[in-house]
Amino acid sequence: MQDYLAAIAQKITASLPNILTALLIFVFSLYFAGVLSNLLKKVLTRRNVTAGVVSLLSDIVRWVVIIFGTITALQRFFNVTAFITGLGIIGFTVGFALQNVMQNFVSGIILLVQQPFKVGDEISVLGFDGQVLKIDLRTTDLQTLDGRVAILPNADVLSHVIVNYTRARRRRVDLPLTIPYGASPEQIRAILLSVVKDVPGYALVPVPEVNFTNFGNSSIELVASFWVNTTVVKVESAKDAALVKVREAFEQQGIKLPIPAQTFYVRSEK
Repeated sequence: MQDYLAAIAQKITASLPNILTALLIFVFSLYFAGVLSNLLKKVLTRRNVTAGVVSLLSDIVRWVVIIFGTITALQRFFNVTAFITGLGIIGFTVGFALQNVMQNFVSGIILLVQQPFKVGDEISVLGFDGQVLKIDLRTTDLQTLDGRVAILPNADVLSHVIVNYTRARRRRVDLPLTIPYGASPEQIRAILLSVVKDVPGYALVPVPEVNFTNFGNSSIELVASFWVNTTVVKVESAKDAALVKVREAFEQQGIKLPIPAQTFYVRSEK
């Protein structure tokens, strides 16, 4: 019995350095996981990421560090390579089956961290223009201009060009117009440059422009361009107001907007 206890004591004594090392590794991994998790929480909170997503991402980071530390600690006692290899095969099989889900999940994390847009922003992506309603880890919900709700996979959103209209404090408004051939181009230019300055949200710079673009069948074609402050007015509202003011100004000056017309000549053969 004494020999048996002595053998056990000898084994424990021989393993004591490994036990202490493994314990230190595990304790350090717990500490480092907590520090890294709290740091991530602060960074994401400053970026106005929702509380639920902050909690989820910080928990994922914490557990990844703890699991890595635990595996490293267990390596002091036995070879965990075979065990990890088995897990890797299972993980590969599951990952292949859930490839699209995981791709959207990772893309969602990138969108939430980088924040090319946030809830409430007006964006254009994947052929949809509208306001961002919600950003989840898998999908982004977008309400289009006609009231529809488009649910877009995050992987598709991240891999395509995103135009964020909200971040652009100023946007250009283009008014394609036609004027009769009898009107004075310089008079038209002066009227338009004056009218657009009365549009709500009008931005002083860049300066407005009026460019004549083409000679049509029954009218001269032009484009009047001006800039508006998007924090004050939406582009659609500014364009609507500008068109109303242009029509009123033309009527006051006796300028009639041209009506498209075609002239046909009929030749009779005798």
